[in-house]
Amino acid sequence: MSIDPEVADELVATIAAWVDREVVPAAGELEAADEFPEAMFARMCDFGLFGATIGEAYGGLGLDATTYARIVEELSRGWMSLAGILNTHMLAVAMISRFGTPEQRERYLPRMVDGSLRACFSLSEPDAGSDTRNIRCRAVPDGEEWLVNGTKMWVTNGMRAGLVMLLARTPEGRITCFIVEKAPGPADGGLTISRKIDKLGYKGIETVEMSYVDHRVPDANLLGGPEGLGNGLRFALAALELGRVNIAARAVGVAQAAYDAAMAYAQERHTFGKPIFEHQAVRFMLAEMATKLHAARLMTSDAARRYDEGHRIDLEAGMAKLFASEAAHQIATDAMRIHGGYGYTTEYPVERYYRDVPLMIIGEGTNEIQRLVIARQLLARWLERT
Repeated sequence: MSIDPEVADELVATIAAWVDREVVPAAGELEAADEFPEAMFARMCDFGLFGATIGEAYGGLGLDATTYARIVEELSRGWMSLAGILNTHMLAVAMISRFGTPEQRERYLPRMVDGSLRACFSLSEPDAGSDTRNIRCRAVPDGEEWLVNGTKMWVTNGMRAGLVMLLARTPEGRITCFIVEKAPGPADGGLTISRKIDKLGYKGIETVEMSYVDHRVPDANLLGGPEGLGNGLRFALAALELGRVNIAARAVGVAQAAYDAAMAYAQERHTFGKPIFEHQAVRFMLAEMATKLHAARLMTSDAARRYDEGHRIDLEAGMAKLFASEAAHQIATDAMRIHGGYGYTTEYPVERYYRDVPLMIIGEGTNEIQRLVIARQLLARWLERT
């Protein structure tokens, strides 16, 4: 799906203006307190962002991935955690929209549009991150229900979400996705938030461990119905293509903020009688930063465009996520170096950018895994041409 370019530009400009006006001035204080941004969340609901990629037939905005990526970039430029509030929700939207039964789409998508029903994504476990073969969370049939037992890690938005896209191993040994409905909060009928995980950065948004003890899920909540049995990993990996576009766009947003801060400081700070921008070493650093930022944005845009065209983009999304996250890390580091000692203090926001960028290197599949995925896809595509 695609929207009118002028409408897309107007929407992105509206989000950018709000970020400048309300997010940038308040982000530092909220981040330092590790406080969920209730007012910002409410404004995101007003903008319709939780229904950004939900079709208009279900009440959503029906945005394409290209426009969604631009919005994620603007949110991350203000505070990266805001994009994290959206990402797991959009993964769930993608899975239900693409693989849910008609009844599941009708039941959930209209309620997910305004943010009143938020979703999280639950794949990783204490001993199973990139190695999905090691998943131990199990679901066994019990009449017209399934009994779920196991522990899940790194569940972003797990406390406040009302839906969990849960990946569990079913008796045939394969991985199946269940739509788990839960009451927002720490516990619900055999499902508990076992602990909140403190993090280096990515503050203001909860990351939790979730435990299931004989938690009951009805048959109707097996994603895709009976045909979805054993296909959960395929469904999840397809949705993660959009998730990696999100991560790449986040990296571009944080990198843009770090570059802007460094460029501004280079005009303000004087040494040896002139702005530090006049020193060749600083100019060269800023030139490298701007070049990497531009390349990261182009790669992210290309992956989003291919997604909109209906192509499989595990290669392009993996490349964009890998390059953009590594570029953002270098740009944030260089921004701190340009700020000198001030960059290491909380007086300037560059220390926050420096703490936030590692999440993009690790999240949605570590960059080490991305390199394996990229190499595998390169070989497959090369063999197709020869």
